[in-house]
Amino acid sequence: MSKEGVLYVVATPIGNLEDITLRALRILKEVDAVLAEDTRVTKKLLSRYDISTAVVRFDAHMEAKRADSIVERLQDGERLALVTDAGTPAISDPGSRLVAAVRAAGVRIETIPGPSSIIAALSIAGMPTEEFLFLGFLPHKKGRQTALTYVAGALVPVVLFESTHRILKLLDELAEHAPDRKIILARELTKMHEEMLFGSAAELRDLLTAQPVKQKGEFVVIVA
Repeated sequence: MSKEGVLYVVATPIGNLEDITLRALRILKEVDAVLAEDTRVTKKLLSRYDISTAVVRFDAHMEAKRADSIVERLQDGERLALVTDAGTPAISDPGSRLVAAVRAAGVRIETIPGPSSIIAALSIAGMPTEEFLFLGFLPHKKGRQTALTYVAGALVPVVLFESTHRILKLLDELAEHAPDRKIILARELTKMHEEMLFGSAAELRDLLTAQPVKQKGEFVVIVA
């Protein structure tokens, strides 16, 4: 009897390497290979837990080229784990195209849930969270102004992602489009320099300008 192929979509720590489930560790040990956004990042995690599974590069560029070959491997009975650098694959990260191709081919897919920077930030924001809107990274160019207008008019909290290189630009834009909205910046979640910053967009822009060290890291931005 041939072995059934399975694609495991595995969430990995968003910062602190201790934030990984026992099930995720077991799967990463048992699969034939790990498909990784950045092999260096993933190998660091695997090394921490003495996991010697082969790691194959599978970033956004490779996803477009190699999804079909991965499907073939799964159809041949391989069990593969898909991971990104941090968090859950396909959530503002590579993976959705592969998952769609695997599902279309009728191959089994299992989710191995774990840490989420979105939920982590909301859980310590101290605000009602019965409803919220997640938009991920806003478009860099085309559609950005429309998106900002949409954010400013939203009737529920809006959660965004932003990088260290673009956080000041985003705060400038929010100061223009939503000057009266409370903004919460969750920076470096689960890491040594984790912090939550609160204020208007203009106030936070001034704070980050005065203390450039606070511009470092990945940000979850909540427009309250």
